[in-house]
Amino acid sequence: MRVAFSAQERPCRQVCKSFGKALICLLTLHHPNLTPIVSSVFQTYITLGFHHIFDFRAYDHMLFLLALSAIYTFSDWRKVIALVTSFTIGHSITLALATFHIIRFDAALIEFLIPVTILLTSLSNFFKLNGAASRQPTILSVHNLMAVLFGLIHGMGFSNFLGAMLGRSSKWQQLLAFNIGIELGQLLIVLLLLVAGAVVMNVFHTKKRDWILVLSSAAVGISLVLMLKTNIF
Repeated sequence: MRVAFSAQERPCRQVCKSFGKALICLLTLHHPNLTPIVSSVFQTYITLGFHHIFDFRAYDHMLFLLALSAIYTFSDWRKVIALVTSFTIGHSITLALATFHIIRFDAALIEFLIPVTILLTSLSNFFKLNGAASRQPTILSVHNLMAVLFGLIHGMGFSNFLGAMLGRSSKWQQLLAFNIGIELGQLLIVLLLLVAGAVVMNVFHTKKRDWILVLSSAAVGISLVLMLKTNIF
């Protein structure tokens, strides 16, 4: 299986491949006979995971990450990593449960709930305009808890895509690699957002409060449009 990258995504392809190769080396260090199988699985599904989260045609997960990390700057990098990891924990749980058919859900309902998570996250940002991010604990924060809970919903959304791609065997390897690819894509998206924020605030002297307002307001508007476009109505 080969995954086609757009012109915007190609510079990031080497990141996925390099990280995947490092994981393959660790996994096959004591099991050399697994090398051909593991190598193929990891490279394919890490790329699939990255491609899915970084797909501009399905930008709802990307928009959620924007809303989730809008209140942070580079000085909060530890909190940002904890935040992204919290989201990964949430969506990994339901992605695994759905992959192994332990839970079932209405796809139309999940399609509606994903923009709801974007809306609620964006609205919560309006109460965090005056330095609330810097006062939050790195790990045990309300923002991280929200990332875990809303991640549960996004994981069910991811499962619709992954379910069509999974092979008949080595599902755990495929699932692990797919989650790693998603995590890499998430970190890159948040990094790009932090870079954009640093430019806007330091070069154009925009106040952090205004930056949060602009991002969150845009996310609110887009999430409402996404909700109205779902089949639930």
